[in-house]
Amino acid sequence: MINKVGAFLKDNSCRFTVWAPFRKSVSLKLNEQKTVALEPLESGYWRAEVQGVKAGDTYFFALDDDLQRPDPASLSQPQGVHGPSAVVSRDAFQWEDQAWKGIPMQQMIIYELHVGTFSQERNFEGIISKLDHLRDLGINTIEIMPVSQFPGSRNWGYDGVYPFAVQDSYGGPEGLKKLVNACHLKGIAVLLDVVYNHMGPEGNYLNDYGPYFTDKYNTPWGKAINFDDAYSDQVRSFFLQNALMWMEEFHIDGLRLDAIHAIKDLGARHFLLELSEAVKQLEVQHLRHLTLIGECDLNDVKYISPSGTGGYGLSGQWIDEFHHAVHAMLTGEQNGYYEDFGDFHHLQKAYEKTFVYDGTYSPHRKKTFGNSAEHHPYDQFVVFSQNHDQVGNRMMGDRLGSLVSYEALKLSAAAMLLSPYVPMLFMGEEYAEDKPFQYFVSHTDPGLVEAVRKGRSQEFAYFQKEGLTTPDPQSEQTFEDSSLSWNLQQDKNRQMLDFYKELINIRKKNPAMRLGTRKHTRINSERNQLLVMRRHNLNNDLAIILLNFGDSACEFHLKEKESSKFNRLVDSADKQWHGPGASSNETYTSGETVKVSPFAAIVLHKQ
Repeated sequence: MINKVGAFLKDNSCRFTVWAPFRKSVSLKLNEQKTVALEPLESGYWRAEVQGVKAGDTYFFALDDDLQRPDPASLSQPQGVHGPSAVVSRDAFQWEDQAWKGIPMQQMIIYELHVGTFSQERNFEGIISKLDHLRDLGINTIEIMPVSQFPGSRNWGYDGVYPFAVQDSYGGPEGLKKLVNACHLKGIAVLLDVVYNHMGPEGNYLNDYGPYFTDKYNTPWGKAINFDDAYSDQVRSFFLQNALMWMEEFHIDGLRLDAIHAIKDLGARHFLLELSEAVKQLEVQHLRHLTLIGECDLNDVKYISPSGTGGYGLSGQWIDEFHHAVHAMLTGEQNGYYEDFGDFHHLQKAYEKTFVYDGTYSPHRKKTFGNSAEHHPYDQFVVFSQNHDQVGNRMMGDRLGSLVSYEALKLSAAAMLLSPYVPMLFMGEEYAEDKPFQYFVSHTDPGLVEAVRKGRSQEFAYFQKEGLTTPDPQSEQTFEDSSLSWNLQQDKNRQMLDFYKELINIRKKNPAMRLGTRKHTRINSERNQLLVMRRHNLNNDLAIILLNFGDSACEFHLKEKESSKFNRLVDSADKQWHGPGASSNETYTSGETVKVSPFAAIVLHKQ
């Protein structure tokens, strides 16, 4: 029997359950008035059924009568990470998405956003107000950076300390449900970024309850979460319950799992395998597509391989190397991990093989790295030309548009959106947002604030720029500077938005672009600057995508069958897209030559 942790309200009775295996007594402090002793259960759990409880009531747990702590499985922390937990009515929300069946990962066009900086409202309501913009753009999936309760009101979300609680300043659990419901009514799926590899430092009281952490492994954040040491069964259950709660109670369509390589588990049945099997059962039960996407830094396909082959069965994973290959080619940067990239063959391999380092030697790591992804379809992998990490983990949080020309920026969009991979945009890139996305926090512990400032300035020394200083993470101005401008007044912004819409429309509606299998995509290159991608379907519909990563014009000779005729669907150099003017023709016949402008993308479709 699974002991479901947290507070479960039904009518005016509430069941409180908490895991505290080493405590001699656990009591409930309700509304700073009433005290109720919890009864011990097996495996270190404690439980009490309390009458006269209503939604909004606040509570702490008293541990051995000397420590007063919030509920580790709290759904709401209205007074912050140090304040009392609040009882939430889990079934009060009136859902309207009964007809929603979700979206398979293979069809997703993902848009990553941060709740606090996405809109002027800084909350879930602000996202709802922009859903028509996203739908008109062609987005069918949003990926929300972590919303679990963190200290203060400004944070990327990876310092969360209450995995079950929805950040109060964003709108709390009711606000998140309202957002998910609104998304589903507009045909948009919702992925939630969750962090199961570490917990934030401020407000983290889990050690007071039990062995949630182990010193068996070293991690960048200190002790690892205890997934395989003594008492790990209950810790695993805690996080499994959390993952399933998002999908069941909040109708979330899937999870983006942060840094899964840092989930330390050497047990015979890895936590991720247990999670993926539980989600598959839930998917069958609810007849709705559910997705698990891992962020992984190991170039290892075991995370997405079926369990029958020794894998963990996740739906897919992020591919940083695609970003690195595109970024290094367009910017010329070769510092830090970019020293492993920058040559055209790296870019070509990112398209052909997915992993650039697939059992080959990595100069940056100074070792052989990775394995082959060739037996996995392209559409198990998520690619991007920008995301919160790759932008925000630069010293100044500068977006790609501040590093390359407008033409190169359009090329990066085409490289990602027209690839056979699952594409992901980062908020604002669709209109060439030029405000940065920087790292920000709002901790209350002065010592921690200073440590974050110092660490931030040291950790990203690769990206130091002469004459600049690292933005202060604690400053509210850093947060304000990172908020989207939504400036669509200038021609270049509006035309970039139209260009993104056109690329997404081609991806969604062109029949040649619908299959993400390797046998339906061919990659070639010419003169170490022109990437040629042929995508086709079972009916022999053919699209040829030409991506010129060189700063000079080049030519491509059409060598298809003599009778083949092609329409030009888009040329990024066209003045329609704020370009210098297209050098290509509107139609071609096999045997003719296509002129491709510097840093231009052209799409041809066989008639």
